[in-house]
Amino acid sequence: MGDDSEWMKLPIDQKCEHKLWKARLNGYEEALKLFQKIDDEKSPEWSKYLGLIKKFVTDSNAVAQLKGLEAALAYVENAHVAGKTTGEVASGVVNKVFNQPKARAKELGLDICLMYIEIEKGEAVQEELLKGLDNKNPKIIVACIETLRKALSEFGSKIISLKPIIKVLPKLFESREKAVRDEAKLLAVEIYRWIRDALRPPLQNINSVQLKELEEEWVKVSSAAPKQTRFLRSQQELKAKFEQQQAVGGDADGGGDDEEEAVPQVDAYELLEAVEILSKLPKDFYEKIEAKKWQERKEALEAVELLVKNPKLESGDYADLVKVLKKVVGKDTNVMLVALAAKCLAGLASGLRKKFGQYAGHVVPTILEKFKEKKPQVVQALQEAIDAIFLTTTLQNISEDVLAVMDNKNPTIKQQTSLFIARSFRHCTPSTLPKSLLKPFCAALLKHINDSAPEVRDAGFEALGTALKVAGEKAVNPFLADVDKLKLDRIKECAEKVELVYGKKTGGAAEKKEGKPVTGKTPALSGTGGDKETKDAATKPGPLKKAPAVKSGGPPKKGKPAVAAGMGGAGAKGKKGPETKEIFESELSIEVCEEKAAAVLPASCIQQLDSGNWKERLACMEEFQKAVELMERSEMPCQALVRMLAKKPGWKETNFQVMQMKLHIVALIAQKGNFSKTSAQVVLDGLVDKVGDVKCGSNAKEAMTAIAEACQLPWTAEQVVAMAFSQKNPKNQSETLNWLSNAIKEFGFSGLNVKAFISNVKTALAATNPAVRTSAITLLGVMYLYVGPPLRMFFEDEKPALLSQIDAEFEKMQGQTAPAPTRGISRHSAGGGDDGEEEEQEDVGNDVVDLLPRTDIGDKITAELVSKIGDKNWKIRKEGLDEVTSIINDAKFIQPNIGELPAALKSRLNDSNKILVQQTLSILQQLATAMGPNIKQHVKNLGIPVITVLGDSKNNVRAAALATVNAWAEQTGMKEWLEGEDLSEELKKENPFLRQELLGWLAEKLPTLRSVPSDLLLCVPHLYSCLEDRNGDVRKKAQDALPFFMMHLGFEKMAKATGKLKPTSKDQVLAMLEKAKANMPAKPAPPAKASSRVVGGAAPAKFQPASAVAEDMGSNTMESKPDPKKAKAGGTSSKAKGVQGKKVLSKPNLKEDDDKSGPIFIIVPNGKEQRMKDEKGLKVLKWNFTTPRDEYIEQLKTQMSSCVAKWLQDEMFHADFQHHNKALAVMIEHLESEKDGVISCLDLILKWLTLRFFDTNTSVLMKALEYLKLLFNLLSQEEYHLTENEASSFIPYLILKVGEPKDVIRKDVRAILNRMCLIYPASKMFTFIMEGTKSKNSKQRAECLEELGCLVESYGMNVCQPTPGKALKEMATHIGDRDNTVRNAALNTIVTVYNVHGDQVFKLIGNLSEKDMSMLEERIKRSAKRPSAAPVRQAEEKPQRTQNISANASMLRKGPAEDMSSKLNQNRNMGSHSETTHTVPREFQLDLDEIENDNGTVRCEMPALVQHKLDDIFEPVLIPEPKIRAVSPHFDDMHSNTASTINFVISQVASGDINTSIQALAQIDEVLRQEDKAEAMSGHIDQFLIATFMQLRLIYNTHMADEKLDKDEIVKLYSCIIGSMISLFQIESLAREASTGVLKDLMHGLITLMLDSRVEDLEEGEQVIRSVNLLVVKVLEKSDQTNILSALLVLLQDSLLATASSPKFSELVMKCLWRMVRLLPETINSINLDRILLDIHIFMKVFPKEKLKQCKSEFPIRTLKTLLHTLCKLKGPKILDHLTMIDNKNESELEAHLCRVMKHSMDQTGSKADKDTEKGASRIEEKASKAKVNDILAEIFKKIGSKENTKEGLAELYEYKKKYSDADIEPFLKNSSQFFQSYVERGLRLIETEREGKGRIAASTGISPQMEGTCVPASTHTVSSSIGNTNGEEVGPSVYLERLKILRQRCGLDNAKQEDRPPLTSLLSKPAVPTVASSTDMLHSKLSQLRESREQYQHLDLDSNQTHSSGIGTTLASPSSAAANIDDLKKRLERIKSSRK
Repeated sequence: MGDDSEWMKLPIDQKCEHKLWKARLNGYEEALKLFQKIDDEKSPEWSKYLGLIKKFVTDSNAVAQLKGLEAALAYVENAHVAGKTTGEVASGVVNKVFNQPKARAKELGLDICLMYIEIEKGEAVQEELLKGLDNKNPKIIVACIETLRKALSEFGSKIISLKPIIKVLPKLFESREKAVRDEAKLLAVEIYRWIRDALRPPLQNINSVQLKELEEEWVKVSSAAPKQTRFLRSQQELKAKFEQQQAVGGDADGGGDDEEEAVPQVDAYELLEAVEILSKLPKDFYEKIEAKKWQERKEALEAVELLVKNPKLESGDYADLVKVLKKVVGKDTNVMLVALAAKCLAGLASGLRKKFGQYAGHVVPTILEKFKEKKPQVVQALQEAIDAIFLTTTLQNISEDVLAVMDNKNPTIKQQTSLFIARSFRHCTPSTLPKSLLKPFCAALLKHINDSAPEVRDAGFEALGTALKVAGEKAVNPFLADVDKLKLDRIKECAEKVELVYGKKTGGAAEKKEGKPVTGKTPALSGTGGDKETKDAATKPGPLKKAPAVKSGGPPKKGKPAVAAGMGGAGAKGKKGPETKEIFESELSIEVCEEKAAAVLPASCIQQLDSGNWKERLACMEEFQKAVELMERSEMPCQALVRMLAKKPGWKETNFQVMQMKLHIVALIAQKGNFSKTSAQVVLDGLVDKVGDVKCGSNAKEAMTAIAEACQLPWTAEQVVAMAFSQKNPKNQSETLNWLSNAIKEFGFSGLNVKAFISNVKTALAATNPAVRTSAITLLGVMYLYVGPPLRMFFEDEKPALLSQIDAEFEKMQGQTAPAPTRGISRHSAGGGDDGEEEEQEDVGNDVVDLLPRTDIGDKITAELVSKIGDKNWKIRKEGLDEVTSIINDAKFIQPNIGELPAALKSRLNDSNKILVQQTLSILQQLATAMGPNIKQHVKNLGIPVITVLGDSKNNVRAAALATVNAWAEQTGMKEWLEGEDLSEELKKENPFLRQELLGWLAEKLPTLRSVPSDLLLCVPHLYSCLEDRNGDVRKKAQDALPFFMMHLGFEKMAKATGKLKPTSKDQVLAMLEKAKANMPAKPAPPAKASSRVVGGAAPAKFQPASAVAEDMGSNTMESKPDPKKAKAGGTSSKAKGVQGKKVLSKPNLKEDDDKSGPIFIIVPNGKEQRMKDEKGLKVLKWNFTTPRDEYIEQLKTQMSSCVAKWLQDEMFHADFQHHNKALAVMIEHLESEKDGVISCLDLILKWLTLRFFDTNTSVLMKALEYLKLLFNLLSQEEYHLTENEASSFIPYLILKVGEPKDVIRKDVRAILNRMCLIYPASKMFTFIMEGTKSKNSKQRAECLEELGCLVESYGMNVCQPTPGKALKEMATHIGDRDNTVRNAALNTIVTVYNVHGDQVFKLIGNLSEKDMSMLEERIKRSAKRPSAAPVRQAEEKPQRTQNISANASMLRKGPAEDMSSKLNQNRNMGSHSETTHTVPREFQLDLDEIENDNGTVRCEMPALVQHKLDDIFEPVLIPEPKIRAVSPHFDDMHSNTASTINFVISQVASGDINTSIQALAQIDEVLRQEDKAEAMSGHIDQFLIATFMQLRLIYNTHMADEKLDKDEIVKLYSCIIGSMISLFQIESLAREASTGVLKDLMHGLITLMLDSRVEDLEEGEQVIRSVNLLVVKVLEKSDQTNILSALLVLLQDSLLATASSPKFSELVMKCLWRMVRLLPETINSINLDRILLDIHIFMKVFPKEKLKQCKSEFPIRTLKTLLHTLCKLKGPKILDHLTMIDNKNESELEAHLCRVMKHSMDQTGSKADKDTEKGASRIEEKASKAKVNDILAEIFKKIGSKENTKEGLAELYEYKKKYSDADIEPFLKNSSQFFQSYVERGLRLIETEREGKGRIAASTGISPQMEGTCVPASTHTVSSSIGNTNGEEVGPSVYLERLKILRQRCGLDNAKQEDRPPLTSLLSKPAVPTVASSTDMLHSKLSQLRESREQYQHLDLDSNQTHSSGIGTTLASPSSAAANIDDLKKRLERIKSSRK
């Protein structure tokens, strides 16, 4: 036994595999003990045995096998992982255990199988057992059958699916082995126990003896419903319930619902095999059926009858067969054949079920009309046929046809139709029989119950009774309003007899009904399914609203029919109670009335009624009124009282006081009494007559409103309008319409007869009186609120003028919602009636469409046309289709009868000619609009074929098909499409295009539906196969659609459906289902407007506010902008919320709200680093794909789950794009507040955004780009640097988007790319962009090339990677690109490089083809001529830098030396491409927006507070700063730290908390005062100034207005601000960094402060203002002179434009300008004159001389003149060389003005004309007397005016102007017409271009790399004209030298220190550029309007900004001050100065 001891030492699992059976036996025993010991089902121990369990059961040794089976059983029972072993173990049991002789082995095998079923693996076990039935060994077969039987008896038919078992039963009965047959019999009995008679049809064909035996056994089966006795793991609650019942004693009804559900679950039809019969039709069937002899026809029909007896038919194209049968039914003269054909149709319908639905519409009318036959067998056959057909479709679909037959003259047809309707109604439920259907049917049936033929009446009663039973009284009673009592009782009597299919009475009734179904094919089963669904609905917590609605229809109906269900207390005075009685109030004779009135009125009153004296009548009325006020409702004889009032003089009363009282009394009676329509008719005529009366009109309206409330608005309105239009008085007509408009708003629109109104409105529109027309249009406006756009269709043929008025009215109403009704509620339906009303409210629009006059085009669809459409020749087919198009176009709106057209069009949908297919699709689209909702009946025969077209290989055909399907679905709703198997059949086709389009369509439509037909389940198997389709797009679409399927079908059903999949597929699909479960959207709640009505209806006063809060909260959660304050407020109204959210339970929602208050990004320490390691170590997928596959999305989701808030993640990965938008909105909102969180999750955020780039939805894309801009701004402020991983997983995908077709997106992407360079080295960006140039998308190539150009231009050649040579060669290849834009971009880029690098470029490029080279050379030449080589993308102003020439190097190092200004630079670099980019830290912007948008009003939530909290959070961050940032190699540490600290301190300057701000200012001041440290501020100047003037604004708008604040605090803050600014402006190098826009805003702030009267009132106010004065002087002296001068000009212009600005403001700005003028002599050389002159030019353009002269003060014009004069004096004639930046100088007032000044100064000095005077003209000419000039000009203008000499005249004028550029031709043009003036201007311009050609070399501004390659394009007609030598005279070299000097100076070549910065001008890319934006504009609009003219700009940006910022709070000074003359002003200014000192 030595070897024994060896295996004894082995571990258990190894023993189990040992080759010795003893060892194995021992192993199994120990394993069994172990398995029973392990408590934790998820213990890792289990996994060891996963692969061994199969060996346990298949052990070759019988003894060991037994033990093995026991151990296996224990394993399956206890191990969590056991499910994985199902397939192999079950197969082992079947093949190796069931054949064992030992009974114990079989028993254990059976137990193992059942245990697997218990652990939810039923399908797999069943599959193995069914395979076992094919085994040759009968023992195995018997054991398998036994196992199946046992499983069924214990688990029930819900878990064991019967269909596959029943399929194999007949085969088992044929077995040769008796044992098998006997076991099969037992199984059959067990199955019968569960499904009863449904088992009979499948077993029809077995041996008759066996069948008989079976029948005998079946009879013995107990009739009690079988119950499940063993439960799955997931059914443990059921189990507990079951055990509890057993304990109580058997079958208490507690567990009823589940079992009931189980019983009728199986439909015999489902168990049958479908038979294909079309191919089995006799070959000559179609000839025979047309034969002349009836016998032949009969033979053909009999053949069909035989075939259709098959209970289940395979789906196919039965159209031809149905058409033939229909023809026989309709046309055949032999009644026997008619009956036979009807039977065939019935067989087809019941065999095809829903698949027959598409033919139903054709057949129903024919059958109904055939009911004229009297023969009972024909009638019976037709009845059976139509009943069978009804079950294949819906009542809705055939309603049109049925209603059409109802008006037939033949009584039999009427009778049979009514009976058919009655039978159909029985199959309906309240939900399938909505009001919209009931309405037309009831109207038609009411005619029948009044018919002369008794059988028609009886049938009518039966149908109405059935309707009453099904839909309930509440729904039907409104339609029975006019039925008399007798008939009403008869209807109710019928209702009680009715037995409904859907078991309304008792379960028994339902079963009885099922026992004898109409066609003997148990049609009722689908119904019970439906019932089950409602039951589910009631048990789920979700649709709370639905369940009660169903219930309210229940019990009360039998109990007390008078009071509508659910009306409760209001029942007594509810609409149904009194109204049904009063409706019949008969007219009383005048005598009776007098008696009744006498009983309640004082006698005196009655006598004086018709007194001749008006005072007596008045007294009588007063008594009358008192009496009425005191009467009780029940005692008030309304009719008698109103008849008294109508007694002579009645409504002809002449005294208005009496009349007013009379009308008031009518209103009182209507309000207080039980007022009937009979009473109303007595008074209405009189009321309408008085409605137009000036004095009594309002009383008449009040009375009408009261009557409307008593008798309902629809009836009253109809009466009133009819009366108004039957008389001639236009005043009455217009006032009646006005009353009606108002009434509709008060009562709501439900129940109104739109058609009647429309005809009256048309009459009113045609009235001659304008008031009537206006009132009619107003009424239409009100109707539009309720009815919507369809209303316009009725008025399309009105006169255009009227139509435009109507449209204008509709336009006004657009976007408004109809008000909730305030009247008419309490009376009609206090609470209960509301549901109904809602439905109506929604249906109004549709009703209107139904009212449209529709044309019947049936007769136009001739056989000839149909044959044309089917012709062989495509041209003829096209003609046919064209005809159809024109028929539909002409008809506009058509009836649903379109003859043979559907079949003809259907065949065209698969036409080989795609153009025809598209044409057919557009016809079908037209049809949908033309036919409206009636198109429903064509969904099956035309709609589904359109879906087939979605599989077309051509993109455009698919798009057209999709558009068509959408157009149809819009009209029909989705139900029709989803019913039946058609959709699943389409999805089954393995066409990738069809699948992806169809799934995409479903994914779009399903989320919007509130319920779907159960047939949707049929699509699920195909959906699963799509999930594994070869085509990626199909897989993607299927995954997208998955959550929406689940939303309707539920996870359980979907999971169950995976049973039929292969095990591998199944696991995958189940995983996807789990995933989809997380994303599953909630079902859409019912429309929100309903909710407010529910609340309003119940108790308008108390509830309204609460509901409002709730709605507010609703929107809040929708927007997912968490706002804890709001959520708390909402907490109080959780009840209301429940009502408002309808399906959302209140609690979870509030909880959700709280959840959303936390941070959205959770910081996980080292999370990002770990993720990068994982990616490097290939533990996760590298983020690299062409389109994102699911695994990427999944991976991202898992990575995000730890660091992104759950609710946000749900939004981010939601299938619906709107949720992505919400997520982005939240992320934008939290960007600032969670900086660190954002940075810690940055890699994930960027990856998620790349996924968004693959979405097709533009709105998401735009939102994502907006977020990215803000994100990169934040990162650059935080000095963050992207890691390689972040960059590589994001930039390539961003670059893809550069090629978007939409401009906006391209611009945004370019802006983002530009910003990226601030946080990622440009050289690395270069590589990515270079990759982008290889794209197939030409737009992308072009944009990438352009971007490369910008990079080179900004960062020099060193960015080119890997080497400049390689990069350039690569770029140059694109010069030969086939796309023009790409070629241009490549050329421009290389030209840019050329400008930076010079001729070396050619070396680097190497060999180019001759063609490419010549193109390049040509372009370089051209660029040399144009001073702008760079693409016109440069922005207007790049703030200059303090670094020296080495700036370039520092840029490449990308260190902080690149300071703030270079960031701005970057951001601006793209002027025209970047839209709203913010460069300033967003903390400030927030304040800015708050302040700017809020004109000083008090705000409840001050951003300042939030700011404060943020700052607290940031405080500690300062310490570890360097560590975090030092990651990046591109930074040198010291700098990084300083820069980020400075950024941070500056950000605090603008804080809303005064102390924070003061501390920050103190810190900055300290830095500025120490010379060695001040340098650190360089690059942060703009940023600091922006922060300070924001703080100034904040003080001005907020702090000063705040009463609570201690004013000393403010003074302290002021002094800190001013102190630190003075320190700043003493350091000249720093002061000069301030850019124009910032200076402008700064000056604005300071001047506003000087003028702030509130400051003067402070104790130390004087001191503050004095120091501001000092500061302003410093700013003027020390800042860059060009910038400050430019800023002041713009500020002056703005202050003059802004209406809110005070004159004092402009005055102070002008003083500053004068100060600048005084400084000019010293500063002139450092000023960039071109730019200043451009600013002056723009100023003069906005304020021409005339406009300036109109100013109240003459200061502005004098200031301007002084400035220009000084400039001329200092510069002399050279000043004219500085106009380079002005576009069209000849239109500029400035040039003329300068010339005049020059000439004037020359004349005064009398000096000789210098060589470079104007045009080198001689001095004598210069001095030509004015008189002579005028003569010459007059002569020239005469020529221009004459026809023949025009050209000559223009040429002379041109010459003349050239000579005397200051010549004033204004006076000559002034008197001429506008046309003449523009003619002259145009002529001159033409001549100029001709003469000067394009050859003139512009005054080039040169290029230097230092300037980053920027230069200025000047317009072609350039300065040269001002120097040129037109007269051939020599121009001396001095001129050129002078120009050269200017150019050199401009390009920073020979300058002293300050000149090494390029003047700002040179950075202006387009001379017309107006903008010196305020810095806030810089932030917001990033200077993108480069090409816009100054005026536009003025209106766009500056107005909005400036009026706010300068206008807030400045009071306008009195006009007198402005009017004072200058001396006076000077004196006052002196006084002010001295007083301030």
